[in-house]
Amino acid sequence: MKRVRLAAFLGAGLLVALLLAGIVSSAASSQPDGLDATAREGCTFNADDEITGGDCLAKSAKEHDMADSPLADYGIRGIDNSFVSTGLSGVAGVLLVGAIGGGVFWLLRRRGTAGADPEDAPAASPVGASSSGGAGGRADEAAGDGSGR
Repeated sequence: MKRVRLAAFLGAGLLVALLLAGIVSSAASSQPDGLDATAREGCTFNADDEITGGDCLAKSAKEHDMADSPLADYGIRGIDNSFVSTGLSGVAGVLLVGAIGGGVFWLLRRRGTAGADPEDAPAASPVGASSSGGAGGRADEAAGDGSGR
């Protein structure tokens, strides 16, 4: 029962993440984020968004090494519709992170003793019981007078 509830919970979480990544991500702002805005402070720009003067961090900026990758700039290269491109790139990101996270959890999962089957394990003894049959058992023998009482 617990395994079914866990699977339903994880499935619902994955569905919500895919919907958010695929649909809501397209509603994100196209304006520069805080880092970009700070890097642009002190410079002037023309209509094509090129630096025309001033002194700012953005002057020394260059394209990153992954600029030609299929998922660069929050979209998928080759898809002209920005809504579809952004949504698919979000879905791809969710699936990729889920696969990596699932793989890490699978590698780090708890494992029993090598070759041991949990069904074959002996049942745990109740607290206070011993293998000698007495209420105190071996503890009484070790600590007492040797009479076994």
